[in-house]
Amino acid sequence: MPTPQKAAQIEDLVDRMSRSQLTIIADYRGLTVEALQGFRARIKPMDSEFKIAKNTLTRIAAQQVGIEGLEPQLEGPTAILFAYGDVVAPAKAISDFARSSRILEVRAGVMNNQVITASDIEAISSLPPREELLGKLVGLLASPMTRTAGVLSGPARSVVYLANARLEQLGGATGEVAAEAAD
Repeated sequence: MPTPQKAAQIEDLVDRMSRSQLTIIADYRGLTVEALQGFRARIKPMDSEFKIAKNTLTRIAAQQVGIEGLEPQLEGPTAILFAYGDVVAPAKAISDFARSSRILEVRAGVMNNQVITASDIEAISSLPPREELLGKLVGLLASPMTRTAGVLSGPARSVVYLANARLEQLGGATGEVAAEAAD
């Protein structure tokens, strides 16, 4: 039976794990407090948190949430990144931080209660940001509408071109017709 303080920590971890879209387990051994604080400040605007957690309490919390297979990753000093919103930006931030610090090591992660590998997290970090993906989606949706508008306006343009061609053929002034059509 855990102490009341440890029970509260387990409950806090359960709450964070169940709310997060992506959870990343990392080894922070050797990082300074200043480096950790700087990283926390960088990911806070991304609706993410970076917490140090005890392995035993994390194991218990993972079991309560229904995450299977995380136990082998919980060895040594463990830090957990909880991403509550967009998953790409925090994954990119921790991958960049791991590369620049050369100390932090991403071990694994959890997405949709499934354990994912460090290479999966690296793949997620290489995706374009959410805003860019939404922009591409809007572009894809708008493209057929633009084409449809072009096709529908085609016959009207054809009539104008046909009239201008006929006037030229008859020797009339096309500039006058175009000016009248514009009015």
